[in-house]
Amino acid sequence: MVKNNRNRLICSVFSVLLFAGCEKAFMPGDADASPVATFDYLWTQVDERYSLFDVKDVDWADLYDSLRPQVYDAMSDDSLFAVLRKLLSSLDDGHVNLWGNSDVASSEAIFLQRYAGGNFDLNTVALTYLRADHHTTGGFAYNTIADGQVLYIRYSSFSNSASTHQLQTVIDRFPDAKGIVFDIRQNGGGVIQNEWNIMKLLPSRGQMLYSTQIKNGPGHSDFSQPTAVFAPDNDGVEPYTKPFVLLTDRGCYSAASSFALSLKTYDNVVVMGDTTAGGLAVPAGGALPNGWHYRFGVTRTIATDGVNYENGVPPDHLVLLDPTAVALHRDNIIDSAASLIIVTSDQ
Repeated sequence: MVKNNRNRLICSVFSVLLFAGCEKAFMPGDADASPVATFDYLWTQVDERYSLFDVKDVDWADLYDSLRPQVYDAMSDDSLFAVLRKLLSSLDDGHVNLWGNSDVASSEAIFLQRYAGGNFDLNTVALTYLRADHHTTGGFAYNTIADGQVLYIRYSSFSNSASTHQLQTVIDRFPDAKGIVFDIRQNGGGVIQNEWNIMKLLPSRGQMLYSTQIKNGPGHSDFSQPTAVFAPDNDGVEPYTKPFVLLTDRGCYSAASSFALSLKTYDNVVVMGDTTAGGLAVPAGGALPNGWHYRFGVTRTIATDGVNYENGVPPDHLVLLDPTAVALHRDNIIDSAASLIIVTSDQ
């Protein structure tokens, strides 16, 4: 049942992406590619297909009224790109992009969240917690901390290899560790399958992780019925039942956010650090009349508490990086997670 629901969801999303990819093929060869027509086309595509107006608090009609007068048919490509960038940037969405002939527009807000609101110091982590004698298996860098009592794993991108077997190898190397600190701070996302590979080692009880809906009409509230997504089966693998603390920050986006949302449903997991940057929607895109390309979210994800955490998944325990600790070559978030594991395991 779990796999059938997940496969049905994947097929539904794939259909949306396939339709978007074929959009250019159905566009008339003599379509008006003027700046005015291009602006109107993009605004309409977002208006009818974007899935997150309810959580972005953006008056899309007002943006048309304010930006459309700035577009005229004799304007340069650079000037048009600047207006379209401003239009899309208003959504504050890292899955919204515009590709021109020589430029790419991305969310300024997500960029600033990641680099100005970071909750992570790489040098401290590398020198104090991973250390020079750390191990690497697949995309996991790891070592023991807290006098060997806790296993620390750094996973920097969901684009990096993360098979169930690889993680099992990491765990088996330190069987006496009382628990795991799993650090995905500044992880911008990547391959969704890697989320599932990791979750297969956590104790599933068949719980619902979240539900998802696909935008299926031109109205801002037109969505498919919710499809529930459930925790993956352990498939005969011995689940890891010791304390597992997931570290997050405002640099966690897309797959990193959905991973945090999913892990909040596991009994032995605590999410610690800062709220993620969000990015739970699946993006799709297409071509503009002038040949430029775009993408934006066409699904929405609803947590088990009924909330859409598109703008960020909150931690169970808010702990911010203390500059005083960093000055002493310590990460107080990692230290707090390790202490929680030790206290919990000793109870």
